Amino acid sequence: MHRPRTATIRDVAALAGVSVGTASKALNGRGSLRADTIARVRQAADQLDFRPNPAARSLHAGRTYTVGMITTDTIGRFSIPLLIGAEDTLGAGEMSVLLCDARDDPIREQHHLRTLLGRRVDGIIVTGRRAGTRPPLAATSGVPVVYAFLASSSPDDCSVVPDEPGGARLAIDHLLTVGRRRIAVVTGPEHHHSARVRATATTERLAGHGLELVTPPLHGEWSESWGRQAVGLLLAQKVGFDAVVCGSDQIARGAADTLREAGRRVPQDVALAGFDNWDVIALASRPPLTSIDMDLEGLGRAAAGLLLQAIDGNPSPGLHPHPAKLVIRDSTVAA
Repeated sequence: MHRPRTATIRDVAALAGVSVGTASKALNGRGSLRADTIARVRQAADQLDFRPNPAARSLHAGRTYTVGMITTDTIGRFSIPLLIGAEDTLGAGEMSVLLCDARDDPIREQHHLRTLLGRRVDGIIVTGRRAGTRPPLAATSGVPVVYAFLASSSPDDCSVVPDEPGGARLAIDHLLTVGRRRIAVVTGPEHHHSARVRATATTERLAGHGLELVTPPLHGEWSESWGRQAVGLLLAQKVGFDAVVCGSDQIARGAADTLREAGRRVPQDVALAGFDNWDVIALASRPPLTSIDMDLEGLGRAAAGLLLQAIDGNPSPGLHPHPAKLVIRDSTVAA
């Protein structure tokens, strides 16, 4: 039985009316090509059902078209959105991501690093379950590395981090816009990077408007129970407040429970803002929470883009803040 001939890159180039080199660049996401040229080549590849030979492609390019991702985020709360975003960018070049869970164990991390280097990955993304800084990876044999969500302590490394201070400023600007002036902050542990930077940015933004918090930031656990307890303290102190900025959506949902039980209407009496825009918490809260979204998928796309540049010989060392977004819901603006 005669088997149909498999389409080659030369067939794709001929159908698209371009050179073989241009067709290769268009399909591999390399070089600077016009958008219509890339679209024409990809349409030709689809029409011919062209499937590149991975072994030949790797041998020709000197690359494996794989990227490693090392994380300490066991439950995937932050690493999964980052992975989705990274794959959005890397998938356009038909690159695969190998996810490794280090579980905050240096020995396990070294094992994963050796395994990834042994597989000759083209690059590595390092992430974790909390923002802040970490020591750089051990020797990576010249393989490009980008840190995402958490930063490397070395300024020579490339780190893409959420703009948490910018997110806190967005929350304050929104609350001021809806007429709130007596604002409290309830957040996580004082030693925690995110709790500190978010509270500091909130205080500084208010000071820029000639205002102060009604009480120093209240630090506790990242939990609903702490949110309930902290608002109970605010009510007992009778400091008088018309808004609460919470360091996480979990804290905010707990705060909403205590306010409701105390007969304080949200948002009519007290506006409430969370942080993280964790939809399973923010949407289930009563009322749904206004929250700061760190755009983790977008951060993952940005990190992958910088990694691709580094793989192509154009690294971008230093800190790269990724903008946060304000998502407005019923907890600050009455429906």
